[in-house]
Amino acid sequence: MHRLLNVGLERRLVIHVAWVLLALVVLWLGFRESGLQPASDFEECVEQVQAKRPSNDERVALMTDCNVRFAGRRKAGGGYTYFDFMQGRTFDIAGPNPTADEHKQIDRAYMAFLDAQRREAILAELAKRQNERLRADLENMGQPVGPPIELTPRNPAASATKRPIDRSKSTSCEDGSLTCSWVKFSAAVKNAFASSSRAKP
Repeated sequence: MHRLLNVGLERRLVIHVAWVLLALVVLWLGFRESGLQPASDFEECVEQVQAKRPSNDERVALMTDCNVRFAGRRKAGGGYTYFDFMQGRTFDIAGPNPTADEHKQIDRAYMAFLDAQRREAILAELAKRQNERLRADLENMGQPVGPPIELTPRNPAASATKRPIDRSKSTSCEDGSLTCSWVKFSAAVKNAFASSSRAKP
């Protein structure tokens, strides 16, 4: 009985190996017939698709496959560029796909890009608020002003008792000083106007 189980297991194993070999042969023959060599970059992949002249549906599928396999695009002077649609800019890369270090560099640039966008949004919001405040201030300036504010002294009795000082009657006036001369002159002018107004009937 044990021997029968081993024979059945061996047969199954041989059948599975035969199927795998048959599938590999079919794939190899199909690949050889298509004449397509593995593409080394996006442009070569596109050339192979165009040389095959597939139907529209098949062409779209093959072009999508080229886009998935190769992120970089060949530059005219050599090398490749990678377009990051999140930042809307291109990066120079060494091969048809970015390396791990190039991915890190692109990610760092994206973080800086997000920081710059955040700062711009904050500045735009601040400018918007400042414009709104200025508009409000201008609108408030155009509105009519209320009644004037009356200022009354706190101690009106003390200010009413004060009399103005007559500077024309200075007791310590020296004849040679300019201040004394001015005081005498202004007193003489006042007296002259006072006497002329009394003389008129």
